[in-house]
Amino acid sequence: MRKSLKTSITLATTGALVLGGAAFGISSANAATPNVQTVSSSSEASKIPAPVASVPDVLGGDTSVALDSSFTDALTSLGLTPGVSGDAKLEDGAVSFPITAGSVTYWSPDGNYRPYVQGLLNHNGSGLTLKAGDTTVTLENFVVNPGSSKLYGDVLVNGEVAASNAYLFELWGGSLKPLQLEGDNAVLTGTTVHISEDAAGLLNKTFSTDAVKRGMLVGTATITAQIK
Repeated sequence: MRKSLKTSITLATTGALVLGGAAFGISSANAATPNVQTVSSSSEASKIPAPVASVPDVLGGDTSVALDSSFTDALTSLGLTPGVSGDAKLEDGAVSFPITAGSVTYWSPDGNYRPYVQGLLNHNGSGLTLKAGDTTVTLENFVVNPGSSKLYGDVLVNGEVAASNAYLFELWGGSLKPLQLEGDNAVLTGTTVHISEDAAGLLNKTFSTDAVKRGMLVGTATITAQIK
């Protein structure tokens, strides 16, 4: 199932909604407890600092995850073989997914405004597969929401949709590095990716195990967003 979630960031004005709580720049201890802040007056809105960068329409790029050895070792012990679907690539120990649409706004991590990375990044038409015997689970069409520190996606089992827009991975930002500008790209790296409780339950049920746990480290993410 492919989704078109092309969105733009609107800086807070009267009555605007600002996603708050655990962000790419918040410690992992808070990553599972996002909250929502509502700016209810112009005086509150005026306190929001100007962002370092605001990209209402990301033109391309990709999200890459360098797979942690503990994750690949766990897959081996469970008899699971990782692979990719669609336009994703798996090479040199990393899996990457093209960014197909989205927006992002970045504030200085040295300031007090949180979350300091907000937006949505869509990755339609690509995914990660896990195969054991005759069973293949495909996690695809990822949507990264840095403001809530969550990654959503569709789940297929042997090609049949098992869940749509499911909460698959937690994003922990305690080790996120400052934004880097490299040519036409904005690069954010250092966020660690972890299995969510929902994904752990689904994988355990599908592969008849109880070894997949919430918080299991998958790897370290690098987002390369084409901004011009």
